[in-house]
Amino acid sequence: MIAEVLLVLAGHSSSLFPTDHTVHPAFAPLLHPGEEQCLESLGQIALRYRKVKNACAKLSRPTSRYVSALCATLNQILKEGYEELVVETEAKVLQRDSSLVASGSFVPLSSLRAIFAEWDAPLASLETLVDELQAQEYWPPGPLIDLLATRSQTGIHRVSAIYSRLSEAVQRVWIAQLQALLVHGTRSPNDPLTDKDYVLLEGAVPSCVSSQSRDSITYVGRAIGTVKAAKWEKQFPQDLAREHTKLLNSVLPQDQFAFDRIIMDIRTAVSEWLWLNVLTHKDVEDAVESLANYFLLRNGEFALSLIREIERLKLSRLSARSVPSTMIREQDLHLALLRASLGTMAQQDPSLAHLHFRMPSGPIRPLLPSLASAPAKDLSTSLSQPTEPTTFDDLLLGTPLVLTYSVTWPLDLFLHASDLQTYAMLFSYLSALRKTHTRIHACWTALSNAQRARRRWTGLGEGGTAEDLKARQELLRCGWGVVREMNWFLDTLLGYVMTDVVDVEFRKMKGLLLGRPAGGIARQMTGSGSVQESASAVPLAASKSGSTVHPSQSTSVPPLDFTTLRGIHTTYLERLLTGSLLSNPALTNIIRMILEVCERFAAQVERWGGDVLPALLFEGSLAAAGAQKVGDMVAERYAIVGEIDEALQTLLDAFYEHLSLSTTLQPFAAASDVTKSMLLQNTSMANTTGFRTFRGGRRGKRLEGDEEVRRHVERLLLRLDFNGQFSSAGRKRRGTQSAREDEDILKQGGLA
Repeated sequence: MIAEVLLVLAGHSSSLFPTDHTVHPAFAPLLHPGEEQCLESLGQIALRYRKVKNACAKLSRPTSRYVSALCATLNQILKEGYEELVVETEAKVLQRDSSLVASGSFVPLSSLRAIFAEWDAPLASLETLVDELQAQEYWPPGPLIDLLATRSQTGIHRVSAIYSRLSEAVQRVWIAQLQALLVHGTRSPNDPLTDKDYVLLEGAVPSCVSSQSRDSITYVGRAIGTVKAAKWEKQFPQDLAREHTKLLNSVLPQDQFAFDRIIMDIRTAVSEWLWLNVLTHKDVEDAVESLANYFLLRNGEFALSLIREIERLKLSRLSARSVPSTMIREQDLHLALLRASLGTMAQQDPSLAHLHFRMPSGPIRPLLPSLASAPAKDLSTSLSQPTEPTTFDDLLLGTPLVLTYSVTWPLDLFLHASDLQTYAMLFSYLSALRKTHTRIHACWTALSNAQRARRRWTGLGEGGTAEDLKARQELLRCGWGVVREMNWFLDTLLGYVMTDVVDVEFRKMKGLLLGRPAGGIARQMTGSGSVQESASAVPLAASKSGSTVHPSQSTSVPPLDFTTLRGIHTTYLERLLTGSLLSNPALTNIIRMILEVCERFAAQVERWGGDVLPALLFEGSLAAAGAQKVGDMVAERYAIVGEIDEALQTLLDAFYEHLSLSTTLQPFAAASDVTKSMLLQNTSMANTTGFRTFRGGRRGKRLEGDEEVRRHVERLLLRLDFNGQFSSAGRKRRGTQSAREDEDILKQGGLA
């Protein structure tokens, strides 16, 4: 009977236990109740052992290397512990060991029960483990390691040791996968940690790995994998790869602090190598310069030439006779880019080849400026609630037009698609301002030329009878006043954006990049996206000479890498959006309406032949003989100009009011994705006139926080109200004089 029990404990079936661990009813009367209880306890241990072994055989068949490693380790644990115990017990019985065989003739079942009692708790726990593993078809490494780590937190030493060993086995397999990703940049076809874009998959990382290490794993894997896929002339050095392999072999994810330190050291070394060999400081500097020159219009002569070429393209298509040649396509705009560069500094710039225009709506047939969209009589509704996000991409051509920049390897390590969308948004805004400003200048020139030509014949007056002379004089003065205020506002706004925002922020960002080569000055990106600086012990000359800095020589804060570069660049773009007022939906809506009013006035002047006043010999320009009123054409034009003037005055007042209010409201939090946050603010905060600034502390000595961004808007307020025209309550704004004089005092004060 003892031999039968030992066979059952070894995993074989027996007639003693026909179904489970219950003793066969035929044997029960022959046994003492204590012996029956001992047999059933031993049967339960044997049943759990068989169940665990069979489950390991089934679970090791799938392709999951993590579950297979767990099952292999579990089989090894059972072999070294439980199965050897069965063999040792059988040997003692055969050798009639006095510690087990009583009087050298019989073996008490209670002694066998005491020997195998140490496996009661482990096998019971392992039985629940295999049940849980079999209940789920696929186990990612992260949840599996978390499960084993949680089960190892127990007060039973043997159970804790078993689960710790199982967890270490799975973590070793995970570390091997991590080595392939971080050292060679390769992804396994089975159980990969990342997708094709090197983004960590869900459940690929255990919870004991911190968020900083997750970001570093993604960063290093993408960098090494991209270098390898691009077949760059310089590949990651083998000696450094072997060193990283040794570092990863010396640590497990469960040791969080040591693992974080090693991952950070690997990231630092990879960043320094990339910064010195792949994407150098000069590449980043050239890219930032090119983006600023073309998207932020810092190359002014090219920007003006491009606007003129697009206007010339529209006119040439309007005058064409055949149908195919009247369409404007993307290749025509590309040719306009090349023509605009002739005679400018952009002619010899190789980065011009990266610029392309994209027309989301497809080819179009150009149209003349519309004169039907007259300003609304009541602008309060459109000023208070901008129902849709305000865009400026259709003001340059008349249809949505997007300027793109083709980013190739290795610049894609630095520039993301969201950054290019932000640049395209800034280009649409600045080019719309510049184009409208150019048209108003041309309108001013046309009015001046017409005035000089007219004065040759009319002398000091405007011609006509006494009634006509007064009406023509008022129309001329009103037209000159409108174009003067349009020119003044566009001069002020464009000068503020280009000088106080674009130029200042570009110089600050350029200073950060120039002063921080690899190993020069270290930065630490805080949670709010700010940059904290600390001097590093590595000199600037060392990084420029190409010498590699060992991670142990750096300070406690990480040196400059591409993530820090992107943080600086993203902050730079956020400040550009905020300083140029693009992050405020109410102000962008008003600016858009002001530009439309300016375009309408310039189109009217062009339609009238470059002059507000009709020629004296035009029909309807003077009153008919014996009539008591002025000419119909003068009255019609005066009504149109007066309407434009009134709308312009209303929009300017609303602009200054919203701009003043924006500096007093609470700032909004900055978002990481600039384009997405801007669109969300345009839609969800349409009723808010607040000005978005950045939350958090100071951004270092040369990159201030909220205060510096707010100073930009205060400079614009000072430019607009230099003579107290807006802020002086008692001062009367120029408008349609007859309407202003007839207004009640309550209406003048805005109370009725």
